[in-house]
Amino acid sequence: MHRPEDATAPAATAAPDRPADTPAGAADTLSRAAEVPSRPAERRRPAAPVRRGPADPVKSLMHDHRDLCERAVSPLEIAAGLEAHGLTDRTAARYRHRDVFALAEELYARTPARPAGPAVAAPPPPGPDTEARAGWMLLALLPGAACLATAGLLRATEGVLGGGVRAAVTVAGALLACLALRLCLGRGPLRAPEGAGRAGMYACWLLSFAVYGEGLLAQVVSGGPDGPWEAGPAPLLGLTAAIAPAAWCAHLFAVRAHRKLTGSRALEEFGAGVRPLLLAAVALFVCALLPLLFLADLGFGGDGLPVAAAALGVLFFLARLLAAHGLPEPGTVALAAACAMEAAVPALVLAGRLPGLEPLARPVHALVAAGGTGAVPALACGAAALGLLVHASAALSRASAHARA
Repeated sequence: MHRPEDATAPAATAAPDRPADTPAGAADTLSRAAEVPSRPAERRRPAAPVRRGPADPVKSLMHDHRDLCERAVSPLEIAAGLEAHGLTDRTAARYRHRDVFALAEELYARTPARPAGPAVAAPPPPGPDTEARAGWMLLALLPGAACLATAGLLRATEGVLGGGVRAAVTVAGALLACLALRLCLGRGPLRAPEGAGRAGMYACWLLSFAVYGEGLLAQVVSGGPDGPWEAGPAPLLGLTAAIAPAAWCAHLFAVRAHRKLTGSRALEEFGAGVRPLLLAAVALFVCALLPLLFLADLGFGGDGLPVAAAALGVLFFLARLLAAHGLPEPGTVALAAACAMEAAVPALVLAGRLPGLEPLARPVHALVAAGGTGAVPALACGAAALGLLVHASAALSRASAHARA
């Protein structure tokens, strides 16, 4: 005998939530519609953060500059290398450091020790090494001494020796001066880490023009050339005598800049402190150069200050200072530009003699009429020296220019 509740149990179990008057198809539709809002809710659930880079950015930087970090003997060398690769204090903030110097200190501390091998000693900073300083200072005096001795011998034997003997004495003195100059530029603060390349050829041209250029221009402007060019050896004597103060000024600049680099904590701070040092070194050299040129000009019967020789001396000093800090290319370009300007002037005058090309020579005639033949090398060397000074104030204010390999 069946009970009534037993008959209704299967129906209640089969559809416990379905209303009595709802069809089966409608119930399925409602069930799927009720499930739809729950899917976007699951997609809005916060996902785990995705790592898009290394957790330690300094480790990645150390891997990119592993050779630099392993060769460095101090954090300053790493800072200079990082700056040479384009890193600035603003870039260092992305590596969670306030400046490049702090970043370099951490890279130096975290770099593992090098494998067993010959130990590399850190080169001493420029300082008061009395014996070495006396050596390069003595060498810096030799070129001027050789030129002065040659000029004195020629003056003392004037009218006694024949033309051939005097020419031989001049050539011998020039060779001695060149040899002394080579020895001087091989040691001390004027020594360049690498060869100067074509700078020596341009320097020879500029020195030759300083001696013979004004005589050549005087003849070309007056309708020549029509004879031997008159030589003016006074600039050569003054410039060779100025090598000693140039070495001193370069030494003082290197010492002060290295101290500034050691005490700086930011690249901008170092650059702001080095620029006045560079201007002071150039001004100190000019103060020593002008009296030497003036005395040399008086010794050869001159009556004025050779402005062209002074501009050439500043150009040589800046070019060699940049080369001594591992930047020979800008100086070579500046010397080449000065040579091109000096060579273009007589070429324009000669070209202006052709029919229809007279306007080419008018600027040269106006310049010579206003300032004499010396205005041409003064303008050429002065413009090149000014451009090189602007470049040096930016290039030598970088820490990478003072890294000691």
